[in-house]
Amino acid sequence: MATLIERIANLTKTIAKPAPPFSSKILLFSHSFTHRSLSSTSAKTDVLAGTATDVADTSAEGDLVYSDLPVSTTVKPLLPNILQPRVVIYDGVCHLCHRGVKWVIKADKYRKIKFCCLQSKAAEPYLRVCGVDQEDVLRRFVFIEGLGVYHQASTAALRVLSYLPLPYSAMSAFMIIPTPLRDAVYDYVAKRRYDWFGKSGDCLVLQENELLERFIDREEMMDRYQSNS
Repeated sequence: MATLIERIANLTKTIAKPAPPFSSKILLFSHSFTHRSLSSTSAKTDVLAGTATDVADTSAEGDLVYSDLPVSTTVKPLLPNILQPRVVIYDGVCHLCHRGVKWVIKADKYRKIKFCCLQSKAAEPYLRVCGVDQEDVLRRFVFIEGLGVYHQASTAALRVLSYLPLPYSAMSAFMIIPTPLRDAVYDYVAKRRYDWFGKSGDCLVLQENELLERFIDREEMMDRYQSNS
């Protein structure tokens, strides 16, 4: 019996491992914290050291579409030069065009569409990206839908309508009409718009500042308005 009790005691006996001294714990924690900090710093450095194209690509799901800036070590300078999607470039001195813009702003309750006067400097990088000049846009306005995707004339108008809420978006169904027929009507009106509806000496949006919040060139327009005042 004594032998059995001794064997059971040997099986259940545990040997406690000595705890590391307090100083060792501090060293272990310090090493772990330093390692995590260096990893986090390295990750941030990798993000900040990206190129303008990298920033545009990672933001493709939002409003950032394209930037033609060179390599930069910070993200902040890129922001003012990034082109936005869903931008209408139109003849800002045309009364008919201005009425159309006002109508879209009123109908676009989700504020999906942005605008830019052709006569502003802010329009220039958008024209370069699309490969068109001012004369092209004076004949047919441009809708930049996204990176590498833009439309002109009747197709541009119907694509803008497709972003509006119902019932306005339903009018984009006219896309089934062949483009040559649609553009023939568009060109007929566009050539006569000044005679029929009039033309202003400067961008008409300057007369209605409450609309400027929807314009990507609003700062330039405000500066021009203050200069003319």
